[in-house]
Amino acid sequence: MLKLNIDSKDTNSKARAGWFQTDHGKVETPIFMPVGTQGTVKAVNQNYLADEIKAQIVLSNTYHLYLRPGTEILEAAGGLHKFMNWQKPILTDSGGYQVFSLSELRKLKSDGVEFRSHLDGSKHFFTPEKVIGIQRSIGSDIMMVLDECAPYPCDYDYAKNSVQLTSNWAILNKEAFKNSNPLYSHKQFQFGIIQGSVYKDLREKSANDLLTLDFDSYAIGGLAVGEPMEQMYDLVDFTTDFMPDDRPRYLMGVGRPENILESIARGVDMFDCVMPTRNARNANVFTWNGTLSMRNAKYKDDFKTLDAKCNCYTCRNYTRAYLRHLFIAEEILALELASIHNLYFYLDLVTHARKHIIDGDFFEWKNKTINEISIKN
Repeated sequence: MLKLNIDSKDTNSKARAGWFQTDHGKVETPIFMPVGTQGTVKAVNQNYLADEIKAQIVLSNTYHLYLRPGTEILEAAGGLHKFMNWQKPILTDSGGYQVFSLSELRKLKSDGVEFRSHLDGSKHFFTPEKVIGIQRSIGSDIMMVLDECAPYPCDYDYAKNSVQLTSNWAILNKEAFKNSNPLYSHKQFQFGIIQGSVYKDLREKSANDLLTLDFDSYAIGGLAVGEPMEQMYDLVDFTTDFMPDDRPRYLMGVGRPENILESIARGVDMFDCVMPTRNARNANVFTWNGTLSMRNAKYKDDFKTLDAKCNCYTCRNYTRAYLRHLFIAEEILALELASIHNLYFYLDLVTHARKHIIDGDFFEWKNKTINEISIKN
């Protein structure tokens, strides 16, 4: 198992501060994982990611890396760590969500999923065993099982069948993991993914099915796909009660800064989302005093830093007026500077959350912070 060493628990919520160890380094929780889908976090190089943003672990994607550059290249390079020159931990999603997103191009079967590549239309078939094999080639520190992410909305019967399929695949995922070995010199861990759409009894069944298989740890999947936010929080709160206390809990694909803080309060330790980099590329930046739209004309002669409370590379060196100019001029540097800032903000947010959990005032700090960061300027 992947042990979560707990440093402190909040007395007014389910938040906890802890850490876990991989062969590529220690990860302190709660933690946000920048998304590097294709072996790169968009618009940010690895030096900035490690030294400026202080990312402790990044996420990459099995589906995308399988299609391009392919497992043969990854193995020849010695795995993804060497290929992308990243010495810290990597988590890989199984590709299940990406295949789910290709609803027009995929066909579910009892032993896997058939899909057509979004690149060239070529036909492929993912089985749980194949997905584990691809992640052995990638060499991620944490690999996810192949699962089905049910769409929202979906009726109860669809969700029930989806959970059963995910549970059946989980058995095959576990067997494939046990019957194969890492290709490189470091240990790999495997997480199960709890599904169930918005139905609590199905969430409970999914959790119990996976717990019997004793994965190294567990994730909550299939949320933030369109359901109301309060319902998502309720389901997270419900589901974490079934997840082991001594292992890191991962909420997949979430989310906005306030979503992360509310989910930390409900017992989640790990997060990933494309939002900080996607929003950055669209000129939207997060600050401790709310969001800024950097194309707004009011910033054309605003020579203040993006965020007076931020110590990122962008805020130490450039003004709002300059960043707006770069976006208006469609300069590539705009994407880099905004992405560095947003990722730094997300990592700084979870670092502050950790500190306040340890200090014993997380719940009060969380409520105050959400009010401040939710302002749209």
